[in-house]
Amino acid sequence: MADDPLTSFVRTLVGSDVPILVLSPHLDDAVLSCGGLLGWAGRRAPVTIASLFTEAAPPPYTLSGRQYLKQIGADDAEELFAERRAEDRRVLERLDVRCRHVGLVDGLFRRLPRPGPAARRLAPRLPEVAHVYPTYRLHLSRGRVSPHDAETLRLVGAVIDELLPGRTGGLVLAPLGVGGHADHVLVRTAAERAGRRVVYYSDFPYDQHASPDARFTARHRLVARSWQRGLDRKAELIRGYATQVDALFPGGVVPRVPEVYLLPRSGWTAARPARTHGPGIGVRAAGGVS
Repeated sequence: MADDPLTSFVRTLVGSDVPILVLSPHLDDAVLSCGGLLGWAGRRAPVTIASLFTEAAPPPYTLSGRQYLKQIGADDAEELFAERRAEDRRVLERLDVRCRHVGLVDGLFRRLPRPGPAARRLAPRLPEVAHVYPTYRLHLSRGRVSPHDAETLRLVGAVIDELLPGRTGGLVLAPLGVGGHADHVLVRTAAERAGRRVVYYSDFPYDQHASPDARFTARHRLVARSWQRGLDRKAELIRGYATQVDALFPGGVVPRVPEVYLLPRSGWTAARPARTHGPGIGVRAAGGVS
């Protein structure tokens, strides 16, 4: 039986030994959204997973940061993220992939690069005034990248250039940003601007209750394709992220759903930078993520 278009595409890549760079905003996103495909492609092609936002920061935490820690059952964000990095290494050791923890600070804990005198004075009592995203619901999950994240955006672009040397080789797998988390949208924007071949993956499990940014998919003429190989093993991999799995799947069941990837309808052309409003990115996406 003939392969579906996505499988044919991946077979062509791995047959050509094309390097694949998977951009994972957080320490579980690559496996959550791409674990099935990675289990298949990792044995056949050079695959590198770059997890971008792999660090926290010391207190004081914002209210949203404290609520997240309480949900996870942790007291110290830096200790939690050390445990999360160890989890990620253990899970990815079960796949034939390379792993890179880039070391950027997670959006919940990212502070302003140059806070003013008033923010520095108030921050010990009101940490929100010194954070790039003061709240989760009103800022971090609204599908917009803060103007204060311009340098973070540049750094993610530099990581792509470092891990895929040369301007034309390789393939980037990047999040579609379903759910609107600013970290996901920032990584998507860096991939969009990189001038590379990009396949966007639908952000699981957030795509179970939120929709893609229709303007983004229309602008790039993206077509959704499903991947169904390796899904049983994928659930086992996801459970390896023990600090996160109960919050992500409160009922304890990881749903067995196909992975979704979005490819250009008619091949690749050189990417054009998205329009911006100042250094921030004027992009919105539906829903919210944790």
